[in-house]
Amino acid sequence: MHNAFTMLAALAVLVPVVAFGEDIPQEMNGLPLVFSEDFESGRDNWVETDPNAWKIIEEDGNHVFSNFQSSQYEPPVRSPHNIARIKDLEVSDFVIEVKMKQTGREYGHRDQCIFYGYNDPAHFYYTHLATKADDHANSIFLVNGEPRVSIAEERTDGTQWTDAYHTIRIERDTAAGTILVYFDDMTKPVMKATDTTFLSGGIGFGSFDDVGNIDDIRVWGKKVGENKP
Repeated sequence: MHNAFTMLAALAVLVPVVAFGEDIPQEMNGLPLVFSEDFESGRDNWVETDPNAWKIIEEDGNHVFSNFQSSQYEPPVRSPHNIARIKDLEVSDFVIEVKMKQTGREYGHRDQCIFYGYNDPAHFYYTHLATKADDHANSIFLVNGEPRVSIAEERTDGTQWTDAYHTIRIERDTAAGTILVYFDDMTKPVMKATDTTFLSGGIGFGSFDDVGNIDDIRVWGKKVGENKP
């Protein structure tokens, strides 16, 4: 499956939308570009579980969105606390790309997360990229009205964050039910799951209970409505 996805990505058509000096593909895996964010114009496109836990910061002349402290937020079921979601965007099939930097201490569950299929605070998927894999870390999780459950069929033993930015891509095919996760190397997924519980929803970024920065976000997808409140 991922080989076909990679071939389609290579055939993407470029349009003159610029972020960090690079053209952004107008299309990826046959899906149109529906969202792009570089945080040079602020944070108006976002809704957070705790706005006070996020801020725009400057790094070497470039602006990024920083989750710099823990959110004062208690989810209805055991699931991540720090979430910033894109406003007014709901998709079914999608490709997400983002640059993420983990800024916390090194330990087994040192993480960053990407959220998708978000229907409400107790119904969504998320990818948890952490240093060491276990039942609660470094996997694809389903939150379906109860504490999160790992649904990954394939995954690595862990994610090496270092102190630099890394590029993460997630590809969702709702007809096949597949979720593919890539970390820096876009030719080989580091995680895979197959699930059809949620066929559409919102998109977000953050962490279970850590800190980190995000930037250069791109979403290609099939728009189906607006995010739920």
